Amino acid sequence: MPLRRAGVCFVMLLLATLANAPVRAQDVPGIEICTVEKTWERRTSCLQSNVDFLQKTITKLNLDHQQKLDAAGRQIDALKTSLAGLQKTISDLQAAQAKTAEDLKKKQDATPPKDAAK
Repeated sequence: MPLRRAGVCFVMLLLATLANAPVRAQDVPGIEICTVEKTWERRTSCLQSNVDFLQKTITKLNLDHQQKLDAAGRQIDALKTSLAGLQKTISDLQAAQAKTAEDLKKKQDATPPKDAAK
């Protein structure tokens, strides 16, 4: 029960602190509906604000996409390097396998059959 009272007191103190804080209006950037403006100056300003917002958004998106493309290009280059290494390893293993098979065949040809020795 004392813990609950402490929680209630904390919430009340928090609300009292927030209630005394001045609240400021914020201009949230975004597309505004400019047709509600009555004067041409305000309508023009509203439209210019929309254009500025769209230009900033397009610039930001272009930068984000360019960074993603650059990262993808780096990843592709790394994968190509890795693929080249794996292809070299495969060719080395195939050469070693062919050599081992050739050595085994020579060894079998060199040893006489056991039946012929008798």
